[in-house]
Amino acid sequence: MKLVQISLVVLLFCCAAGAVAQSERRISVGDSEIVLTIWDGGRTAGTAVLLVPGWSGGPTDQLGIGEYLSAHGVSVFVLSPRGWHGSSGTATFANALEDIGAALAWARSAARGRVLLGGHSWGGGISLAYAARDTSVRRVFSIAGTDHGIFIRQCQRDPAYAATIEQVLESTAAPSGPIRFDVSATLDELAHGQSTYGLIENARKLSDRSILLIGGWEDESVTIDETLLPLYRALKTAGAGKVTFLTYHAGHSFSGVRTAMHQDLLEWLER
Repeated sequence: MKLVQISLVVLLFCCAAGAVAQSERRISVGDSEIVLTIWDGGRTAGTAVLLVPGWSGGPTDQLGIGEYLSAHGVSVFVLSPRGWHGSSGTATFANALEDIGAALAWARSAARGRVLLGGHSWGGGISLAYAARDTSVRRVFSIAGTDHGIFIRQCQRDPAYAATIEQVLESTAAPSGPIRFDVSATLDELAHGQSTYGLIENARKLSDRSILLIGGWEDESVTIDETLLPLYRALKTAGAGKVTFLTYHAGHSFSGVRTAMHQDLLEWLER
């Protein structure tokens, strides 16, 4: 596969990292601990965000969201799921869902106000998958969010693509990479869990939520036409009445349009 194609696959999992967050909190989940890095918005109550990064991202700011929102009074908690960076344990998709639940519970008690869920790339997709199973999450945003159902089906029908994905994932695996996980087991977990992790499959369960979808027209990893637009249409077909779909002339890292994206995200959060 061409180098440019491989680089695009890397973008599917990875997100751009920004400045280091302001403080850190460790939370127990089972026999492990997960790390939250915190951008304090300075309010004792009000809107806060649990932000889930793209694959291997964190524990740093994601797309500059933490820095921007905290400067405008919104606290941001960036999650490092089990097996990622300084969080202990092993990374699996099932563990990630449990970790989001634990992080939300802590954030809700710490923020003393409403806590919205969202993420970028891998984090956007897993945030929507989590919201589909937790009706307490009423508002969720996904920035270039991966639909892991679409993703694993492409792996299953395209051996060359699957081989590249395995190569990329191996590069992120410990000890040389930042995540402790088993590549084959992870792909097998997705193959057998499409009803849990696929977003189109969960459109009906998400149809009563307020959802913000963000995409980039130049994003060749999580494309508008093959990933985001099918999800938007599935949500509308399922009766969703509170879906906002914003697009920008940008790639997967949204460089060059982050100021506009930050402003639009803040406006949606404060509705």
